[in-house]
Amino acid sequence: MNRFKIIVCAMLGVAALCGHELSFGVDALSFFNSGNNYYNEGQYDKAIKEYDKALAINADFTDVYYNRGFAYYKKGKYDEAIDDLGRALSHYPEDAELYQARGLAYFKKGRYENAIKDYSKVISIRPEYADAYQNRGVAYSRSSRFDEAIDDFNKAISIRPDYSEAYFSRGFAYVKKAAADFRKVCGMGNKNACENLKQLSE
Repeated sequence: MNRFKIIVCAMLGVAALCGHELSFGVDALSFFNSGNNYYNEGQYDKAIKEYDKALAINADFTDVYYNRGFAYYKKGKYDEAIDDLGRALSHYPEDAELYQARGLAYFKKGRYENAIKDYSKVISIRPEYADAYQNRGVAYSRSSRFDEAIDDFNKAISIRPDYSEAYFSRGFAYVKKAAADFRKVCGMGNKNACENLKQLSE
């Protein structure tokens, strides 16, 4: 059974009981593993139903919240994902992937400051995690904090020099920062700035 748990964990990329010995009922474990199988198949609604059954038997089965949170995210149910991932984090406070996933859910909800906090936590745990810098940079951009965004994209690129998405995001942040500057100067009567702003808008 322990070997099967490890295999499931590797397949899912989520907790799936790897290295954790919890007190849970056999039936709860059965529903949990059934949910994992559905998750692996991309049948997230069915996975969630199985996870629900496991929690109905044992509401303290932490790894079910972990995996159900990912399933909710896949379904676009971001509020539910945030709740479940938060419960999992109360047991695994140093799990970078949990913070990363919850940060993505916060971002999808437009809660950029919450997302930034979670991405920052990821970075504190895994300082060379390029995706966390990229994601935090995008959240900074959405918050019009372009200097901080550019710093994060630079860091992501320094870690992964072939990170095309980070280059694109950095270019976009530069354009948005330039547009903000041109808009301000245009308002002061600078015609060249107004023309440049117009070109950026086209």
